[in-house]
Amino acid sequence: MITDAIERALSAFDVETPSWGYGDSGTRFATFSQPGKPRDVFERLQDAAEVHRLTGAASAVALHFPWDHVDDLAALRAHAESLRLHIGAVNPNLFQDSDYKLGSVTHPDERVREKAVGHLLECVQVAIELGSTAQSVWLADGTNYPGQDDLIARRHRMLDCLARVHEALPREQEMLIEYKLFEPAFYATDLADWGSALVVCHKLGDQAKVLVDLGHHAQGVNIEQIVAILDAEGRLGGFHFNNRKYADDDLIVGSVNPFELFLIFVELTAPGRAMPRLTIDQSHNIEAKVEAMTLSVVNLQEAYAKALLVDRAGLAQAQREGDVLGAHEVLLDAYRTDVRPLCAKVRAGRGAAEDPVQALRESGYAERMIAERGSAETVAGGWGR
Repeated sequence: MITDAIERALSAFDVETPSWGYGDSGTRFATFSQPGKPRDVFERLQDAAEVHRLTGAASAVALHFPWDHVDDLAALRAHAESLRLHIGAVNPNLFQDSDYKLGSVTHPDERVREKAVGHLLECVQVAIELGSTAQSVWLADGTNYPGQDDLIARRHRMLDCLARVHEALPREQEMLIEYKLFEPAFYATDLADWGSALVVCHKLGDQAKVLVDLGHHAQGVNIEQIVAILDAEGRLGGFHFNNRKYADDDLIVGSVNPFELFLIFVELTAPGRAMPRLTIDQSHNIEAKVEAMTLSVVNLQEAYAKALLVDRAGLAQAQREGDVLGAHEVLLDAYRTDVRPLCAKVRAGRGAAEDPVQALRESGYAERMIAERGSAETVAGGWGR
């Protein structure tokens, strides 16, 4: 049953889109350049503002440094605010510098570790100037061969370095610790799973929380259970939403397993739980960037709306009575509900588009950006080149 409370909750729903999701990306074999791509962070914010205009639910933009480096951070913040946006999480880059080939905060060379810590501390100051409230830390650190390094020594180095950064955080900032099962370190990843990340957070302190990336798990892992446990521990910091078919954030969220996405939101909307930071992190390699991001936000809105419709009293009763299929049917009743009219109504109430993707296609935005920004050729090589 759709109530005023459900409409209000859906109207307040908001998600961060990533600046890097608007630029060129690709595979290990090629970077695919799209016509009309943004040429700098100011144009990436322009694309993000279009997604927010269409959906009414994407007012924050996560930034990545040094990819989004500017000399005048105040001007960048003012530009975002002029577009009715604000800056979301700040993402330090500890994986592209050649010094980090053997690790960043876990590197055996103290000079490299100090360089990594320096960048992390710099990003804390960047966040302060931009009004950001989170550092989102993903480490590519790990080893590729047995015997390459002492695994416990690497752990101690990581904890020592991250503790220094955690101590430097102002009270309004969180440190979000992301993990990944494998890649690019294929023998041992220094932060391989949610349990490892949780232990690190407990050791660092109250401002450290776990960031769950939907693409960073083995096949068959129950992500909604991870969400429930981390929330119960008070350490659920946020999400990187995408859809994993093989190993990482390669597909639009909700495109392959929308029921899993719904179940994650069922946990997030359980009574007494507060919504954590929600961020999209996807590689839109073959899709049009702004259109792909718009559809991603729409998919999240719909999954959230369905979760709000779950009959919690009926679910609790079925669980108490051990009615296995009855409890499952309660979830299916909500999941099978067509929430598109509800989401369209809420978007219209926020001054956004009832059908954001169609509105984008009809607006001529992509054609205008091609005319203004031009185009470039696809280049050989891996992502980021």
